[in-house]
Amino acid sequence: MAATGTHVSTPDVIVVGGGHNGLICAAYLARAGIDTLLLEARSHVGGCASTVKDLGASFNICNCDHTMIRAMPIAEELDLGAHGLHYLEAEAFGVNAFYDGSDPWVFFHETERQLEELAGSYPGQVDGYRRYLEDALPVAELVLEMARTKPSAARMLAGVTAKRAKGGFRLLDWSRQSSSDIFARYFDDWRLWMPAVSTGPTVWGVSPDTPGTGLAAATYATRHLVKTGRPAGGSGVLTDATRASFEAAGGRVQCDARVSALLVRDNDVRGVRLQDGTELVSNVVVAACDPQRVFLDWLDEIPAAAKRAVKTWQDQPVHEGYESKIDAVLSAVPTYAHEDQIHQRWPGLDLVSPTTVISPTPEQLAVAHGKRAQGLVDDEPTLLVNVPSVMDPLMQSAEGGHVLSLEVLFTPYSLPGGWADSDEPERWFELWGRFLEPGTLDTVTDWRVMTPDKYESEFSMYKGHTPSFSAPPLSVLLGQNRQQTRYRTPINGLYLSGAGTFPGAGVFGAPGRNTADVVRRDLQGALGKRLTPLRQRGRTAVSAVLPQK
Repeated sequence: MAATGTHVSTPDVIVVGGGHNGLICAAYLARAGIDTLLLEARSHVGGCASTVKDLGASFNICNCDHTMIRAMPIAEELDLGAHGLHYLEAEAFGVNAFYDGSDPWVFFHETERQLEELAGSYPGQVDGYRRYLEDALPVAELVLEMARTKPSAARMLAGVTAKRAKGGFRLLDWSRQSSSDIFARYFDDWRLWMPAVSTGPTVWGVSPDTPGTGLAAATYATRHLVKTGRPAGGSGVLTDATRASFEAAGGRVQCDARVSALLVRDNDVRGVRLQDGTELVSNVVVAACDPQRVFLDWLDEIPAAAKRAVKTWQDQPVHEGYESKIDAVLSAVPTYAHEDQIHQRWPGLDLVSPTTVISPTPEQLAVAHGKRAQGLVDDEPTLLVNVPSVMDPLMQSAEGGHVLSLEVLFTPYSLPGGWADSDEPERWFELWGRFLEPGTLDTVTDWRVMTPDKYESEFSMYKGHTPSFSAPPLSVLLGQNRQQTRYRTPINGLYLSGAGTFPGAGVFGAPGRNTADVVRRDLQGALGKRLTPLRQRGRTAVSAVLPQK
């Protein structure tokens, strides 16, 4: 064991990964009185929920819209408001625009306002939207109830049965169907459902025709139930506040600490080894990162009990990233060509702060999926665009410039010729420019781009891909695939958390909260008693390598 200083920590729990789920897990553990050390490979915590300084401005690493985490009790339970978290809310959630020049429409949180908007933009779809709400709202409520419930069959079943039975049956039905089949039950115009596909299956990397994507149809209903917001100062304020809550409870953070191996002996976790050779002792490790890489890259010893799990992860496909993002500084607020059209219905509505979703036709979407499989960028990739500094002056540059967030899907990691010399990012500006008043692109004064290869090198995302848990609700309810639905692994003391575990990716926080609850209960029960002698031996071993005074 390597000793690198005058003190070697022997925490009760080591959490690996300082993204929002790892931070949330660590904060809950520390607030429960459990000595917790969080390790982060980067020099700052936050992961893809971070806000960074560059080009004289503040940029969110990923899109800044927070919805699902606001449906959770996390902010209240961790007292994040006292540590600086405050949400801003735009009047509208988003603007839906289309490459084929179809009329754009606005999404509002309030259902009656939404119906009024559709009456002015797509009047033939109003009745369908009413029927959709009647069916989808109970499904969305059940999905949220499952996400809020700390996983166990008894707890989840109690929560589900407390809701309307019809919603439960429909939840199971939708989960087996494709999202395009579900939407076809309510809308005969693809412009009504394609924006939900763009922020659902397209973000997940799958076609809306794929069976099992049906719950994406609950997207609109969920946004009617939970109001989207953005942390004042940027998405990273969420993770900064969570770190502050963690440290206020006695937790410790160690950045620039890249884990290279898990130390396992006799099917028990004994700690972690860092890339510099330092070994940190703990009999409980939470891996809040890609579970496939944990089992395939980090095990210094594969115990018999874990061989099946390792084989399972070996048999899983290795996915590649397909999302990129342009961050730019603008000298003026951009002007969309469709503003006058929308302002006829909603005078004075801010149309640049909400996210504008620019979607292709269903036919072009199918082409995009085919090109992505070949490593090619589609001619009309899905775009997610906003200018967060309009609503949030804290995001402006020192000179008062605005910041652009332009997210681009269908940008594969394995681009022929690589990303370093690609002209693709400049073309994305041109695509966005098709929706702007002439001359608007001239307001871009500086910019940078994050492509899948940069997400890999800067955020440890293997091949630029974010893992995302996906399984039918019944599978989750029954606790199938227990490593990801119940967070325990076959290796004693090793737990999983993060986007690769239930309920999945996005700024959600539920995986971190749930894993912390499992670890806490285990430490208070038989596992804690069994680990007591192991902890004592670990501390004795550590004291033996401490420098003598």
